[in-house]
Amino acid sequence: MSRQLVFATHNQYKTEEVRQLLGDQYEVLNLNDIGCDTDIPETADTFAGNAELKSSFVVDNYQIDCFADDSGLEVESLNNEPGIYSARYAGERGDAANMAFLLEKLQGVVNRKAQFRTVISLIRNKEKFLFEGIIQGTIREMPTGTNGFGYDPVFQPDGYKQTFAEMDMEQKNQISHRALAMRKLIAFLKEQAV
Repeated sequence: MSRQLVFATHNQYKTEEVRQLLGDQYEVLNLNDIGCDTDIPETADTFAGNAELKSSFVVDNYQIDCFADDSGLEVESLNNEPGIYSARYAGERGDAANMAFLLEKLQGVVNRKAQFRTVISLIRNKEKFLFEGIIQGTIREMPTGTNGFGYDPVFQPDGYKQTFAEMDMEQKNQISHRALAMRKLIAFLKEQAV
């Protein structure tokens, strides 16, 4: 029988990515599945802090083991912006607006090195654990591809000719920042399985 774990997100794309990565060992529920419609405040100044705020909220209010991630894009020439503000970089949530704002700030900038970072906070049996994944790449001048979400259409990972948005979910799940952090989480969960 698979164990239940809550992924503290309302984002169905992220939930599906994680379900594919975890397989049938765990039943991954998201905030919608447990009836949580709260927009959990992300008031910390680090990815780890925001991830911990979200996982703690679920455990405290729903008494179910939970993991949460906070992810973002860090662009070297912009002092690692948008960072923790990736989802609201243009002022409000909106992938197209955020991407347009980023490309505007990078107009004429030669150094387009960037990285996606994910930090996962797991609270299991009242213990807290952190897992991190990073993928390096560059920001393209124009968005290409229709898969994924967020900055995927402008992020080209090092060693690839396509953006994340030009890859199918299976290919992206092999290399993404979330996948790298999730592999660490999965390895840990398997190790801890009794």
